[in-house]
Amino acid sequence: MTPDAAQTEPVATETENLREVIERARFVLFDFDGPICRLFAGHSAEDVARNLVDWLEGQGLRGLLSEEERVHPDPHVVLRVVNMRHPHSDLVAELEELLTQHELKAVPSAWPTAYADPLIRTWSAVGVRLAVATNNSPRVVTSYLNGRGLSECFASHVYGRTRNLDHLKPHPHCLNRALNALGAAPSAALMIGDTPSDFLAARDAGVPFLGYARNEEKEGLLREAGAEHVVPSMELLLRVLRGQL
Repeated sequence: MTPDAAQTEPVATETENLREVIERARFVLFDFDGPICRLFAGHSAEDVARNLVDWLEGQGLRGLLSEEERVHPDPHVVLRVVNMRHPHSDLVAELEELLTQHELKAVPSAWPTAYADPLIRTWSAVGVRLAVATNNSPRVVTSYLNGRGLSECFASHVYGRTRNLDHLKPHPHCLNRALNALGAAPSAALMIGDTPSDFLAARDAGVPFLGYARNEEKEGLLREAGAEHVVPSMELLLRVLRGQL
């Protein structure tokens, strides 16, 4: 075997595996922030997390968070910590609504993930049924999809964060809601996500998983969690659907 052949064989096998994963799916569940868009592209997620912390401090609750938690760049981490210490409280409900308002403000400046729009439209056009399963507010997802003209592709199947924060991914709750509403067997579905929590939720729901990683760090985290199939661009999926690979 020539060196060139040795290099192209694994690529061909990987492409065939990807094609099989895509063609087997009759239902596709998308995570939102990452696979569909970068929600905080124009608004720093770290600034949002800091705003949540400032709000807690304004309520006289500075001691609720550790120093490390007060400077964490992910607002969902702040929300989870408060829920863990005051589960299902009015405090958690107010904090969740504050995060939702920040997410809604971020929608107009969100960056569409490259090739995500045509991928969604193509998958819908060939009869695959689509849903969103996310830790973001469903109000935020709906606002974004309406703005991109993608709402009809999902037919209102948006399953996001509820006031019960115990159900955030990696809990499979939002995936199970989507499967039940679609009448889908888990084995006939495909989850597309970009974080280990997406992979773990899909695993627990019995749904095959396809990782999207826009950089090597994200790919490494997905691989470490156990994801077998990971792509660096939605273009690969689109080309498979269009029979170009």
